[in-house]
Amino acid sequence: MKQIIRHPVAVIGAGPVGLAAAAHLALRSEPFLVLEAGPSVGHAMAQWAHVRVFSPWRFNIDRAARQLLEAADWQAPDPEAMPTGGELLARYLKPLAAHPALARSIRLNTRVSAVTRQGMDKVKSTGREERPFALRLSDGETLLARAVIDASGTWFQPNPIGADGLPVPGEAEQAAHIAYGIPDVLGHERARYAGKRVLVIGSGHSAFNVLLDLAALPDTRVHWAMRRSEPGNVFGGGANDALPARGALGAEARRAVQSGRVELLAPFRVQAIKPGLTVEAEHDGEDIALSVDEIVVATGFRPDLAMNREVRVTADPWLEAVPALAPLIDPNLHSCGTVRPHGAKELAQPEADYYVLGMKSYGRAPTFLMATGYEQARSVVAALVGDHAAAARVELELPQTGVCTGPAITLLAVESAAAGCCGGPAPAEADACCVADATAKAAGADGCGCGPAEPAKAPATAATAATAAKGCCG
Repeated sequence: MKQIIRHPVAVIGAGPVGLAAAAHLALRSEPFLVLEAGPSVGHAMAQWAHVRVFSPWRFNIDRAARQLLEAADWQAPDPEAMPTGGELLARYLKPLAAHPALARSIRLNTRVSAVTRQGMDKVKSTGREERPFALRLSDGETLLARAVIDASGTWFQPNPIGADGLPVPGEAEQAAHIAYGIPDVLGHERARYAGKRVLVIGSGHSAFNVLLDLAALPDTRVHWAMRRSEPGNVFGGGANDALPARGALGAEARRAVQSGRVELLAPFRVQAIKPGLTVEAEHDGEDIALSVDEIVVATGFRPDLAMNREVRVTADPWLEAVPALAPLIDPNLHSCGTVRPHGAKELAQPEADYYVLGMKSYGRAPTFLMATGYEQARSVVAALVGDHAAAARVELELPQTGVCTGPAITLLAVESAAAGCCGGPAPAEADACCVADATAKAAGADGCGCGPAEPAKAPATAATAATAAKGCCG
């Protein structure tokens, strides 16, 4: 009799969502293997360890992970305190990874370069679902798995400087003077930026963090480049924001511009970077040259799709998100308050038992919530073990309001259920997305936010692109 081999579920990525999936698999007694490309769990989170998130601890811990940790006498942090990325890593992810139910199944410094079906490319169909997945590692080793959960994220795939989505000429050549994301300006990278001329490109909370840190350094000249013509609602809701820390950040960025500590350049589109770090750009309809010492690019991230080439995994043509999610998360149509919980059904791919979760499932959309990722993991694991009733349930417990983005990665940001979707009603003069959200809600819009609960997806046109500027998520 032929022996049936039960291969493990492969989880790619040991960040918050990957480890949440591992915790759910462990509680279901399902064999799994977590493959992390970095030298430690939460390797991407370690890159923004200095940044404090806007959401309290109670929304940043997965329920299955909490169950495992509390059974091991773990001391939970103050549920109302707002952690830094480093605190999330030290007090949650590392203890979870060290738990006996997970520790022996995590492999670090293990980069997955490609996934396929054993002995089959993506063209072959006969007997396909009977073949295990074959994960090719960067060192040439091949691992077999019965299912794949890709939670590899997007952090190490930042968007380039070009407004057209491409690197500008000279960007690669000047890489030593270009940082992406949120560098630790006031910490270990202080000497790199203090007393320098620095150009920051971006218009979200990540850019705010960098700008304000740079403005606090002595003798540092800060230029802030935005591609849009006017700041508009980019500064957020200020005192009307449901999350005071987030509102204060936008208000302080506004004050930094008004005081002259930060020079705002809008619209500003980089065309090339010349030796000596001279930035050639179009600014307000004119060609200019700006000489700086350092550049910080805070323009978001995109998924790495190359790994999935030999499996039947599809992506939305413009968001590069899981296709069924795209109408729910398209930032051309949605503010962050209108994205609904979803699970295995929406995340299913043409390739059976292959799921993309977490930040990567949202592609280029900036509206991802950490708690939503935890719900994805719970639902997908339930589907993989055959508990289809649990997979179909929505178990994400959130107030209907106050869901917006945070710095560095998009995290859950929740406050009072009495507030509007992005901070509640605001005076008409407030420069905040919550005005549109509150108006939509007051008018009886289905759902909570600037769009209906089930909007039809529309092509990305100039009109819908203008709508994106009104979203809460930058």
